[in-house]
Amino acid sequence: MISLDKVDTDILRRMQQDGRLSNAKLATELSLSETPCWRRLKRLEEENIITDYQANLDRRKLGFGVLAFVQLTCNQHDEETTQRFEQVIQRCDNVLSCHNTTGAADFLLQVVAKDLDDYSRFVDQVLRKLPGVSAIASNLSLRELKASTRLPI
Repeated sequence: MISLDKVDTDILRRMQQDGRLSNAKLATELSLSETPCWRRLKRLEEENIITDYQANLDRRKLGFGVLAFVQLTCNQHDEETTQRFEQVIQRCDNVLSCHNTTGAADFLLQVVAKDLDDYSRFVDQVLRKLPGVSAIASNLSLRELKASTRLPI
């Protein structure tokens, strides 16, 4: 873990709120001059604390009406099968996140689809063909109460 001071955490907090914040505006908000502010921001990027910048999109307005949480159980755990599984998952645009978990299932996926027919096709054409997968359990989101990628710093 990297040591961060109050200015660093203020920079991170503001950048999480608005990734398009200019260095000039950020420096003004933090009561810093632009050069030290820029240096701190660059250090946070170089140390991979800030890993990426992106726009947050409304999935429903883009036609992705289904959000599913999918538990996958595997019956093969050898290195080759695991690598093939990971390669397929990395290429799947419908998979927003994939976590290797404890508990009954080996993996938990967050998946989007346009509708139930699209989700069904995804299950049949992708998930059921994943190497080593022996069971699939889907939980469809009925209502999204909160969705955030912001960390509580």
